[in-house]
Amino acid sequence: MKFPFTSPRLATFAAVGLFALVNLAASAAAPVKIGFLVKQPEEPWFQLEWKFADQAAKELGFTLIKTGATDGEKVLAAIDNLAANGAQGFIICTPDTHLGPGIAAKAKAANLKLLSVDDQFVGADGKPMAKIHHLGISAGKIGESVGATLAAEMKKRGWSAADTAVCAVTFDELATAKERTDGATSALLAAGFAKEKIFKAPQRTSDIPGAFDAVNILLTQKSSVKHWLVCGMNDSAVLGAVRALEGRGFGPDTAIGVGINGTDCIVEFEKSKPTSFYGSMLLSAKQHGYQTAEMMFKWIKDGVEPPLDSRTIGVLITRDNFRQVLKEQGITK
Repeated sequence: MKFPFTSPRLATFAAVGLFALVNLAASAAAPVKIGFLVKQPEEPWFQLEWKFADQAAKELGFTLIKTGATDGEKVLAAIDNLAANGAQGFIICTPDTHLGPGIAAKAKAANLKLLSVDDQFVGADGKPMAKIHHLGISAGKIGESVGATLAAEMKKRGWSAADTAVCAVTFDELATAKERTDGATSALLAAGFAKEKIFKAPQRTSDIPGAFDAVNILLTQKSSVKHWLVCGMNDSAVLGAVRALEGRGFGPDTAIGVGINGTDCIVEFEKSKPTSFYGSMLLSAKQHGYQTAEMMFKWIKDGVEPPLDSRTIGVLITRDNFRQVLKEQGITK
C-alpha cells in the first residue's frame, strides 16, 4: 500500500496546512468576549450604555466584560486583563482623550480590536485620531439645538434682549464640550442675539460644584442682568448654574437652562415645582451601548468592519414629555 505523500516536503506542507485549518476552526468556534470600558462607571449615562450593551450581549450571544477605568493606569491594566481573559476586542470611553495613542498601541500589541465611544481620541498633534473606529455625538449640532431652544423660549416668553444675557458654562479642555457650547452660542447669534451679551463661565471641574462656583463668579460680575439663558456641556453644568441662579433669586420666570444628556436631570423634572432647568437634549444611550457592542460583535465574528466615524444626535425632553420619551427610548418601562 502506498501513502499519498511520499515526499517529506509534501508531508510537511500537509501537516502545516492541517494545523492552520484546525487553528482557524478553533478560532471561529471560540466564544466572543468584548470589553466595555467607561471613565465614570457611577454616572447614569454610562450605566445605561452598559445596560444596552448587556442587552446586545444577551441577544447576540457574546460575553460582555464591563470595567470602570477612571484613569490611564486603570485603562492599561484593564486592557491587559481583557487580553488575559481571551477577549477579542473592546469599546472604550476614555478618561482622557489624549491617552488615545497609548490605548491604540496597547490594543494593537494585544491583538484586540478597538472602538472608541462618546469621546474621540486625540493624537500627539492635537487632532482627532481619524483612523480609530469611533461612535460619537454630533456635538456641534446638539449644541446648536440647545441654542435654538433657548432662543425660541426667550421669544415665547417675550423677554427683552436688553434685559437678557447668556451664561455659557464652558469646559474648553475637552474638545466635545467646547463643540457643544460653541454650537449653542453660534445658534443664539444666528437667532439675532447680541455677541456682547454672551458670557462664559469656565468650569475648573466638570461637575455640578464646578459649574456652581463658575456661575457664582459671573453673577457677581453681571448683577444687573434680569433674565438669563443657560447652556453648558451637559446636564451637570446647567444644573450647577441653576443652583447658583436660585441662590441669587432667579427661578423659572427669570432664567432658562437647557442641558445635554437627558439622564442626569430626571430628578429635576420630577420635582413638584418647576425650576429654571427647562429641558435637556437626550442623547441615545441605547445607540451608544447597544450599537457599539453590535458593531464590535460583527467585526469579530463576521469580519464586518464598522464605519470609522459614526455620529448620533439628541431629542429635546422637558417636564412635559420626559416620561414618554424615556419610555420610547427603552430607558424606562
